[in-house]
Amino acid sequence: MEITNALGRRKTSVARVYMKVGTGGITVNGRDFKEYFPTMPLQYRLHQPFKLTETFEKYDVNVNVKGGGITGQIEAIRLGISRALVDVNPEYKTILKAEGLMTRDPRMVERKKYGQPKARKKFQFSKR
Repeated sequence: MEITNALGRRKTSVARVYMKVGTGGITVNGRDFKEYFPTMPLQYRLHQPFKLTETFEKYDVNVNVKGGGITGQIEAIRLGISRALVDVNPEYKTILKAEGLMTRDPRMVERKKYGQPKARKKFQFSKR
């Protein structure tokens, strides 16, 4: 049985996705995805690539994700699943790209600069 793997990133989250033909089971860091992502909007984002390509419950997915918060992790997983589906069938790329699921979101937290309290904020200036 062939396993397809892909990588998804978002902010500081990195998700390694391993996908193979199966019954639709999704595990995240060794736990069921419903336990790891308890709310419905998060679960919807996880299923979005499968529903768009009409491959819902056709693949078993095993995900290792680390870093960032829960939203960054789910977005990284979604990108990884989309990339894995395109590896399986290149025709899915047009469907997923039209919905914006093939784009890596490059926005990251700007670093703090020296001589300032935050990235862009300045200390109070007193003229006299």
